[in-house]
Amino acid sequence: MNVPAIRRRFPALRTTDGGRPPAYLDSACLSLVPEDVLAAMEEYYTRYPGCAGRSLHRYAEEVGRRYEEAREAYARFFGRRDPRAVVFQRNATEAINLVGQGLPWRRGDRVLVSDREHNSNLVVWQRLAEERGIRLESFALPEASAFDAEQFEEALARGVKLVSVFHTSNLDGRTLPLGEIVERAHDRGARVLVDGCQAAPHLRVDLDRLGVDAYAVSAHKMLGPTGVGALLATGELLADVRPLVLGGETVEWTTLDAHALRPAPHRFEAGLQNYAGVLGARAALAFLERVGLEEVERQQLAVNREVGRELTGERRVHVLGPEGASDRPSIFAFTLDGVDPHDAAVYLDEGHGVLVRSGRHCVHSYYAARGLSGNVRASFYLYNDRGEAHALATGVRELLELVPGRAATGTSAARPGRPAPGGRARRRAAGSGAAAARSARPRRRAGRGRAGSAAGSG
Repeated sequence: MNVPAIRRRFPALRTTDGGRPPAYLDSACLSLVPEDVLAAMEEYYTRYPGCAGRSLHRYAEEVGRRYEEAREAYARFFGRRDPRAVVFQRNATEAINLVGQGLPWRRGDRVLVSDREHNSNLVVWQRLAEERGIRLESFALPEASAFDAEQFEEALARGVKLVSVFHTSNLDGRTLPLGEIVERAHDRGARVLVDGCQAAPHLRVDLDRLGVDAYAVSAHKMLGPTGVGALLATGELLADVRPLVLGGETVEWTTLDAHALRPAPHRFEAGLQNYAGVLGARAALAFLERVGLEEVERQQLAVNREVGRELTGERRVHVLGPEGASDRPSIFAFTLDGVDPHDAAVYLDEGHGVLVRSGRHCVHSYYAARGLSGNVRASFYLYNDRGEAHALATGVRELLELVPGRAATGTSAARPGRPAPGGRARRRAAGSGAAAARSARPRRRAGRGRAGSAAGSG
């Protein structure tokens, strides 16, 4: 894969001063957008800015055709034979809520989740437990491996209506054996809903072959715009789901005292849709198809391995999740002894131009159960390179040198002033030393200013 050529397609990776742009290592939160996606969105507003399915003029006809072609593209990309099972939503969170709040629950029905689900795949079930009497249960995942089939089977044996799990974890990058989970769940009569946000940008997923009942994705994690997601379900599941919102485009007819709904997917897509966003999301799929998901995974794994290699021997660095990069290729999540994760993130940005995420990563339940305050997460994608891996490792080593604690070991200690690859010298930004100083005081909590801005939402 020609990474330099790919990087040139992303406006956010261009600079005006000829220097190297920041190392963006936060794609698990939001991926960067290529110019192809921006062009597709602009084309809607400049060439056919109409309302699909409402008017009969050329603008409306054109956008309607392209909107349905985007639906077909999503079906093909994810291995759904029937495009009518693709429902466009604002994001994966809305898609999960559509299934959760739309299914016909009875008191005592059981929902099974893992012990490290994103808040979006947890709080909806907690609310249903409070309001409609379902029973929410969880099964534990091993700390260093992906899945414990025996424990999962024991949980299923208690009788479960729905299993709702992530495909790839945004916490530590592990990927669950989805085919095995679906097979075991179906054998017990349970349906399977999957949070596919972290897997969809990186892995080829054939949903019909795997037998997944519903799969939720967000375009903003796979090169697309914000505000677009999709539920990729089966027709059988959608037939049981009650729409959350009714109105324009959801009905066949109305009178003053009655109405009839359109069939899926239209009954679930109320009101004027985000046409520009959906068409941009389709352009993002085309970009990924041209590059190839196998090449994407190969590149991010190479970057991940480089980070691990450079930090080998740093005893104050602790990696979350599976030890090997091949078991978590898109994510390098870690803690630093004696360093607050928010302070580390600010220091890496200000001192080394490395953009990572810090906090609890919207998996608050995992941290609460273990008494942890959070961690740092670097996440990789097709536009990242080894130079950015080196910048991350260099910043981490320098921070550990500045903050009191156990001395760094091995031969990986950074040499002050050593330039990073690409000719960009390390810069000591104003405030970076202060971040390190804050970290040296264990009683001082991040919570003010930029370092604390991520603490509330995780």
